[in-house]
Amino acid sequence: MHLHLLKWLYPGMRFKRWLLLFAFGVVLVALGLGLVFNYKYLDVIEEMIFRLVYLWKGSYNYMFTTIIGIGVVSTGIVVMLFAMRRVIRSVITVLLPENSGPLVDIIYEKRKLGKGPSVTVIGGGHGLSVLLRGIKKATSNATAVVTVADDGGSSGRLREDLGIVPPGDLRNCLVALADTEPLMEKLFQYRFKGKSELAGHSFGNLFIAAMTEVTGDIEQALKESSKVLAVRGRVLPASKAHVRLDAVFTDGTVAEGESHIPEVHKQIRRVRLFPEHVEPVQSAIDAITSADAIVLGPGSLYTSIMPNLLVDGIADALRKSKAIKIYICNVMTQPGETDGYTASMHAKAIIDHAGSGVIDYMLVNSTPISDTMKAEYAEQGAYPVIVDEEAINALGIGFVRADLINETDLIRHDPDKLCRAVMHLVIDLQDRIRRVSRR
Repeated sequence: MHLHLLKWLYPGMRFKRWLLLFAFGVVLVALGLGLVFNYKYLDVIEEMIFRLVYLWKGSYNYMFTTIIGIGVVSTGIVVMLFAMRRVIRSVITVLLPENSGPLVDIIYEKRKLGKGPSVTVIGGGHGLSVLLRGIKKATSNATAVVTVADDGGSSGRLREDLGIVPPGDLRNCLVALADTEPLMEKLFQYRFKGKSELAGHSFGNLFIAAMTEVTGDIEQALKESSKVLAVRGRVLPASKAHVRLDAVFTDGTVAEGESHIPEVHKQIRRVRLFPEHVEPVQSAIDAITSADAIVLGPGSLYTSIMPNLLVDGIADALRKSKAIKIYICNVMTQPGETDGYTASMHAKAIIDHAGSGVIDYMLVNSTPISDTMKAEYAEQGAYPVIVDEEAINALGIGFVRADLINETDLIRHDPDKLCRAVMHLVIDLQDRIRRVSRR
């Protein structure tokens, strides 16, 4: 109880100024009432105090009047705060959902997150949503720029049937950034079972598809869907165009379609979009241009990160941006996509496709992987990515080792660890830039 009251006085709450103004108004009202009722009424009260103290002590000291006055003021402040708290609660309980936590915590969290750095994350797949789950705890100024090249599963079916951009990765990012009830998350991630035409579709994909048809625009559909899920930040497609991702292998053969690329199991020379030139979403370009930090990945190198960089204007905006550009390297190689790749080879592939200047720093995992997990992944053709420090530095990229994974039954990036590593890097570099600019 007392701790929650003190939280109202935390810096950045924008509450103390209004509390002081309210108190000043109370003082003016008290002064006005004193003038209206004249001082003789106050004299009556003071005389009563005098008589009570004199009967009790046999003498009188004006210090007693001061002490009683302080007690009256303190009581008035407590009553004032209690009444204000009840008024605020009466209003806010109508607007906030049940079990949403103390109001002071909600306000403090939103004020704090609103002052966080502007972070734009580029990618797709499971890795992007993992990062966003962590980032939303550090800032509400996060923007996810998401690939639209997915052509498999529910997303691929809706893309072909309705002519919309694939909603799957967009849905995952919305849910990852959502500040909503667990039941709502389960609903958006629910997949229909059985043998009907709905089988395999997720409710969230259908919701986004329906919202797109209602609003007439995928960007507006995501904006409205964000309101439903109380999303902290924004989710944007890299483009609204219907695109296909192709891979050209070192032997000259070509695989058409994002879902078919890993199936070929050949070394990739480069990937490309068809059609080659597609218009970007302007909001995505603006998010890259205005960001304090830009994060690539984590996720599949060629099928999650690259498609975004191939959209016209995205790589150019990334190169020109003054933001801190961070690439989160995968922990394990991906069969059929990055077989035998070291950390520097991941970075070089990005530079080859998007040009130099798109990566300033690379985050690599420092946590040892158990022999048991290595053996399990080796059976699937996946191995730990070797961090070749000299080759990374030769590309003009700095790198930071950090504990990034959560090893259970799978080797996955941990949202909180990822967030800490990214935010520490961003804040440290921003502080360093400020110190240099002051000299």
